[in-house]
Amino acid sequence: MFNLQTTLLAGVALLFSSAVFASTPTADHSKFEELQGDFATGPDVTAACLGCHTEAASQMQKTMHWQWKDGMPSGEVVGKMNVVNNFCVAVNSNEPRCTSCHVGYGYKDQKFDFSANNETAVDCLVCHDTTKEYKKFPVGAGHPNYKPAEWPKGSGKIRPVANLSKVAQNVGLPDRDNCGSCHFFGGGGDGVKSGDRDSSLSKPSLALDVHMSPDGQDFACQACHTADGHAIAGSRNQPMVHDTVGIDFPGHTDGNRASCESCHDQQPHKSDGDNKSDIKKVARLNGHTRRVACQTCHIPQIAREKPTKTWWDWSTAGKKNDAGKPYVVKGDLGKAVYNSKKGDFVWETNVTPTYIWFNGEMDHSTIGEAVAPGEDGVIELIKLGGSVNDPNAKLTPFKVMRGKQPWDPVNKKMIVPHLFGKDKAAYWKSYDWQKASAAGQKASGVDFSGTVEFIETSYPIPVNHMVGPADTSLKCESCHNEDVDEPWDQLSKQVFDAEDLLEEEN
Repeated sequence: MFNLQTTLLAGVALLFSSAVFASTPTADHSKFEELQGDFATGPDVTAACLGCHTEAASQMQKTMHWQWKDGMPSGEVVGKMNVVNNFCVAVNSNEPRCTSCHVGYGYKDQKFDFSANNETAVDCLVCHDTTKEYKKFPVGAGHPNYKPAEWPKGSGKIRPVANLSKVAQNVGLPDRDNCGSCHFFGGGGDGVKSGDRDSSLSKPSLALDVHMSPDGQDFACQACHTADGHAIAGSRNQPMVHDTVGIDFPGHTDGNRASCESCHDQQPHKSDGDNKSDIKKVARLNGHTRRVACQTCHIPQIAREKPTKTWWDWSTAGKKNDAGKPYVVKGDLGKAVYNSKKGDFVWETNVTPTYIWFNGEMDHSTIGEAVAPGEDGVIELIKLGGSVNDPNAKLTPFKVMRGKQPWDPVNKKMIVPHLFGKDKAAYWKSYDWQKASAAGQKASGVDFSGTVEFIETSYPIPVNHMVGPADTSLKCESCHNEDVDEPWDQLSKQVFDAEDLLEEEN
């Protein structure tokens, strides 16, 4: 489960120029004797960093980037550590592959030491490298490759070894590429998971994102996702639809969370002069902000430059070609539409989000939790709180990922398949769902009946990035027309009544 809060701008960002957030060295680290190297491993670099930044590792170890879990307002603890999704399903038994996005080194199994005794396992470079040379190796349990290595396997492409001394001497504040090294590529590839976060946001055009474009505000991620003691504000596990005071959860910064209103206030649309018609129009738009999220109108489509995955069917995995070998088929968008290891995919561009009444509450399906399909036969892996009758809910855009994945219909629990590994139980080794399911459930401490079936699931992901220029936002007629199949009639006059706003402005 990757990291995202319903957030666009933090008010603090307006106090600084975009240069504050540029990925430039915060000091001339090349002058520090401790960083001259040679460094054999990433942990060696961390040990040198901790010589000056004595509290950095202990701070990081309290955050969700290290713990992979997050406290919810309900008291539930969720995160990559224990949730089930419909991408690669879950981490358990697949650690060396999944943990290439952990902010640490050596998380290769469930015995990984998360304690303060393991400070040199914190990866400083993945967030602070400015050379663009440092990369974690995809199957290295969080380590970069320390000798030339082929990736992808069988491609003939050799990934070079990063000069760790050079990287250590050229650290700085994180930029979009540092964050994007994981958050653009979640779920197994560029733009796979979120749809509103992919590598096009590295240097986005103004048309793609006015906040992050070098031709716009040129914000780095921390302009909105503010940091305090290495804890980064904003989590997809805890999106907030209103600009409210945040609750103090472990691993989070205190106080207000970032939201659109942090910068744009509750009446973001401004009238032009004394024109009565314009004042009335603006007042009605501001009336909408009570029950419609800013993102709904200002991010009318996602995946506008790069495709995003919208369907993943594990049930079709395991096919072999005429030579008895696994194979991959690419589609019109240049992405795999079939992979023997993972099944069938659907990729789309210019995706219109799904609009859902949402009050900020999320109920995640966790490993070992009993689940049941709805009337449509689909299991909702995340259930969203809110309805049109909920005064705290706003109409909010989501990318809803859909697919089919294994579950145990006897115990009514989602199956955590053991996918990655050299052992015979690993699905990508044996292509045997029975063995992979038994091994994954055992590693997860979940009873397994021995029955494997595939069931359709849905997984909603909040949309917050790729805010285009104002003239590309939804128009009134985009929603208020007889062809739109949405319950607009349920939005009573009380919801969108702008008369009080008109009186205030007059």
